[in-house]
Amino acid sequence: MKKLKTIDISAREWFDSVNGNSYFSAYITVNYNKPDEANFYLPFQYGYGEQYVTETKTALIKHGYIPEYRKDCALWRYCQENNIDLRTRLLENCKKASL
Repeated sequence: MKKLKTIDISAREWFDSVNGNSYFSAYITVNYNKPDEANFYLPFQYGYGEQYVTETKTALIKHGYIPEYRKDCALWRYCQENNIDLRTRLLENCKKASL
């Protein structure tokens, strides 16, 4: 398992008023400003609210930062239990072209 010290999530949300759906994309940085810093991108996909946090956890499991058996644990709780700094930012009402 790769060591996690920080998780930074910067997400953008867009609402498709024609179809009535919300979408998001996100950039994830783990271990910000550390020698083992890594970046991931969650492409444009359906979801709203805290869905970008849930998808971040799925990506971190896939990349070996969180063990598979913790998949049912909320990301904030996992971070709290393991002394990991979690910082999130969601920009709402973005234009589709900026995603």
